[in-house]
Amino acid sequence: MYDLAHARNIRVHTDGARIFNAAVALGVPVHQLTQSTDTISFCLSKGLSAPVGSLVCGTRDFIAEARRQRKMVGGGMRQAGIIAAAGIVALETMVDRLAEDHANAKRLAEGLADIPGIELDPGCVQTNIVFFDLSNRVTARQLADRVARDGVLIGVNAERRIRVVTHYGIERDDIDTGLRVINRAMK
Repeated sequence: MYDLAHARNIRVHTDGARIFNAAVALGVPVHQLTQSTDTISFCLSKGLSAPVGSLVCGTRDFIAEARRQRKMVGGGMRQAGIIAAAGIVALETMVDRLAEDHANAKRLAEGLADIPGIELDPGCVQTNIVFFDLSNRVTARQLADRVARDGVLIGVNAERRIRVVTHYGIERDDIDTGLRVINRAMK
Protein backbone atom coordinates (compact mmCIF):
# COMPACT_ATOMS: atom_id res chain seq x y z
CA MET A 1 0.00 0.00 0.00
CA TYR A 2 2.85 2.36 0.85
CA ASP A 3 4.40 1.87 -2.59
CA LEU A 4 1.04 2.46 -4.29
CA ALA A 5 0.50 5.70 -2.35
CA HIS A 6 4.00 6.94 -3.14
CA ALA A 7 3.62 6.07 -6.82
CA ARG A 8 0.69 8.51 -6.80
CA ASN A 9 2.55 11.13 -4.74
CA ILE A 10 0.32 10.51 -1.69
CA ARG A 11 1.80 10.66 1.79
CA VAL A 12 0.99 7.89 4.26
CA HIS A 13 0.15 8.87 7.83
CA THR A 14 -0.09 6.54 10.81
CA ASP A 15 -2.48 7.37 13.62
CA GLY A 16 -0.33 5.79 16.29
CA ALA A 17 -2.31 6.83 19.36
CA ARG A 18 -1.43 3.52 21.03
CA ILE A 19 1.56 2.51 18.87
CA PHE A 20 3.73 1.72 21.89
CA ASN A 21 1.12 -0.70 23.27
CA ALA A 22 0.97 -2.37 19.86
CA ALA A 23 4.76 -2.65 19.61
CA VAL A 24 5.05 -4.17 23.09
CA ALA A 25 2.20 -6.61 22.43
CA LEU A 26 3.76 -7.68 19.13
CA GLY A 27 7.30 -7.79 20.54
CA VAL A 28 8.70 -5.51 17.85
CA PRO A 29 10.33 -2.07 17.95
CA VAL A 30 8.08 0.88 17.09
CA HIS A 31 10.23 1.78 14.09
CA GLN A 32 9.35 -1.55 12.51
CA LEU A 33 5.66 -0.65 12.65
CA THR A 34 6.28 2.76 11.15
CA GLN A 35 8.81 2.01 8.43
CA SER A 36 6.18 2.35 5.69
CA THR A 37 4.79 5.68 6.79
CA ASP A 38 5.74 9.27 6.12
CA THR A 39 4.26 10.79 9.25
CA ILE A 40 2.96 9.53 12.55
CA SER A 41 1.11 10.98 15.49
CA PHE A 42 1.03 9.32 18.90
CA CYS A 43 -0.33 10.04 22.32
CA LEU A 44 1.86 10.50 25.38
CA SER A 45 -0.98 9.99 27.84
CA LYS A 46 -2.53 6.75 26.53
CA GLY A 47 -0.48 4.08 28.22
CA LEU A 48 2.64 6.22 28.62
CA SER A 49 1.09 8.10 31.56
CA ALA A 50 2.05 11.65 30.68
CA PRO A 51 -0.58 14.08 31.93
CA VAL A 52 -1.30 15.39 28.43
CA GLY A 53 0.19 15.61 24.98
CA SER A 54 0.57 14.08 21.57
CA LEU A 55 3.38 14.26 19.06
CA VAL A 56 3.39 14.43 15.31
CA CYS A 57 6.56 13.26 13.59
CA GLY A 58 7.76 13.60 10.03
CA THR A 59 10.33 15.34 7.87
CA ARG A 60 11.60 18.80 8.74
CA ASP A 61 9.54 20.27 5.90
CA PHE A 62 6.42 18.50 7.07
CA ILE A 63 6.87 19.68 10.67
CA ALA A 64 7.51 23.26 9.50
CA GLU A 65 4.26 23.19 7.50
CA ALA A 66 2.36 21.56 10.38
CA ARG A 67 3.54 24.33 12.73
CA ARG A 68 2.52 26.99 10.20
CA GLN A 69 -0.95 25.43 9.84
CA ARG A 70 -1.33 25.09 13.60
CA LYS A 71 -0.53 28.78 14.11
CA MET A 72 -3.02 29.76 11.41
CA VAL A 73 -5.85 28.14 13.35
CA GLY A 74 -4.64 29.28 16.76
CA GLY A 75 -3.43 25.92 18.03
CA GLY A 76 -0.62 25.35 20.44
CA MET A 77 0.24 26.10 24.03
CA ARG A 78 2.42 28.80 25.47
CA GLN A 79 5.10 27.79 27.91
CA ALA A 80 4.54 24.09 27.43
CA GLY A 81 8.02 23.15 28.64
CA ILE A 82 6.82 21.51 31.85
CA ILE A 83 4.45 19.36 29.81
CA ALA A 84 7.24 18.53 27.39
CA ALA A 85 9.34 17.38 30.36
CA ALA A 86 6.59 14.96 31.38
CA GLY A 87 6.46 13.69 27.80
CA ILE A 88 10.19 13.00 27.81
CA VAL A 89 9.89 11.08 31.08
CA ALA A 90 6.99 9.09 29.59
CA LEU A 91 9.01 8.13 26.50
CA GLU A 92 12.12 7.27 28.49
CA THR A 93 10.56 5.32 31.37
CA MET A 94 7.05 4.12 30.54
CA VAL A 95 7.38 2.16 27.29
CA ASP A 96 9.16 -0.81 28.85
CA ARG A 97 6.56 -1.15 31.61
CA LEU A 98 3.59 -1.39 29.21
CA ALA A 99 4.00 -5.18 29.34
CA GLU A 100 2.85 -4.98 32.99
CA ASP A 101 -0.40 -3.33 31.85
CA HIS A 102 -0.89 -6.07 29.26
CA ALA A 103 -0.26 -8.81 31.85
CA ASN A 104 -2.73 -7.17 34.24
CA ALA A 105 -5.32 -6.97 31.46
CA LYS A 106 -4.81 -10.66 30.66
CA ARG A 107 -5.22 -11.56 34.34
CA LEU A 108 -8.36 -9.43 34.50
CA ALA A 109 -9.79 -11.05 31.35
CA GLU A 110 -9.15 -14.55 32.65
CA GLY A 111 -10.82 -13.71 35.96
CA LEU A 112 -13.80 -12.03 34.30
CA ALA A 113 -14.33 -15.02 32.02
CA ASP A 114 -14.92 -17.15 35.14
CA ILE A 115 -17.71 -14.91 36.47
CA PRO A 116 -21.24 -16.14 35.66
CA GLY A 117 -23.08 -13.67 33.44
CA ILE A 118 -19.93 -12.36 31.76
CA GLU A 119 -19.05 -13.34 28.21
CA LEU A 120 -15.40 -12.91 27.30
CA ASP A 121 -12.73 -14.79 25.39
CA PRO A 122 -9.48 -13.99 27.24
CA GLY A 123 -7.54 -14.99 24.11
CA CYS A 124 -8.84 -11.86 22.40
CA VAL A 125 -7.07 -9.56 24.87
CA GLN A 126 -3.82 -8.36 23.28
CA THR A 127 -2.94 -5.14 25.09
CA ASN A 128 -4.33 -3.25 28.09
CA ILE A 129 -7.95 -2.96 26.92
CA VAL A 130 -10.56 -5.56 27.85
CA PHE A 131 -14.07 -5.63 26.40
CA PHE A 132 -16.73 -7.96 27.78
CA ASP A 133 -20.44 -8.54 27.39
CA LEU A 134 -23.12 -9.23 29.97
CA SER A 135 -25.43 -12.17 29.40
CA ASN A 136 -27.64 -11.91 32.50
CA ARG A 137 -30.22 -9.36 33.58
CA VAL A 138 -27.64 -6.82 34.77
CA THR A 139 -27.07 -3.96 32.31
CA ALA A 140 -23.71 -2.36 31.75
CA ARG A 141 -24.87 0.86 33.44
CA GLN A 142 -26.13 -1.06 36.47
CA LEU A 143 -22.84 -2.91 36.80
CA ALA A 144 -20.82 0.29 36.37
CA ASP A 145 -22.86 2.01 39.08
CA ARG A 146 -22.59 -0.95 41.48
CA VAL A 147 -18.82 -1.33 41.20
CA ALA A 148 -18.20 2.44 41.29
CA ARG A 149 -19.45 2.44 44.89
CA ASP A 150 -16.42 0.27 45.70
CA GLY A 151 -13.99 2.42 43.72
CA VAL A 152 -13.83 0.30 40.55
CA LEU A 153 -14.35 2.31 37.38
CA ILE A 154 -15.52 0.65 34.18
CA GLY A 155 -16.64 2.14 30.89
CA VAL A 156 -20.08 1.48 29.45
CA ASN A 157 -19.93 0.92 25.69
CA ALA A 158 -23.48 -0.29 25.06
CA GLU A 159 -26.40 -1.69 27.01
CA ARG A 160 -24.54 -4.93 27.71
CA ARG A 161 -20.94 -4.09 26.73
CA ILE A 162 -18.19 -2.96 29.10
CA ARG A 163 -14.69 -1.59 28.45
CA VAL A 164 -11.95 -1.67 31.09
CA VAL A 165 -8.39 -0.44 30.73
CA THR A 166 -5.33 -1.23 32.82
CA HIS A 167 -2.63 1.43 33.12
CA TYR A 168 0.19 2.75 35.27
CA GLY A 169 -0.94 2.77 38.88
CA ILE A 170 -3.11 -0.34 38.50
CA GLU A 171 -1.29 -3.17 40.22
CA ARG A 172 -1.92 -6.92 40.39
CA ASP A 173 -3.68 -6.53 43.77
CA ASP A 174 -5.99 -3.95 42.19
CA ILE A 175 -6.95 -6.48 39.53
CA ASP A 176 -7.82 -9.03 42.22
CA THR A 177 -9.85 -6.41 44.10
CA GLY A 178 -11.67 -5.44 40.90
CA LEU A 179 -12.51 -9.05 40.17
CA ARG A 180 -13.94 -9.55 43.67
CA VAL A 181 -16.02 -6.37 43.37
CA ILE A 182 -17.34 -7.26 39.91
CA ASN A 183 -18.11 -10.83 40.94
CA ARG A 184 -20.09 -9.57 43.95
CA ALA A 185 -21.93 -6.98 41.80
CA MET A 186 -22.93 -9.61 39.25
CA LYS A 187 -24.82 -11.66 41.86
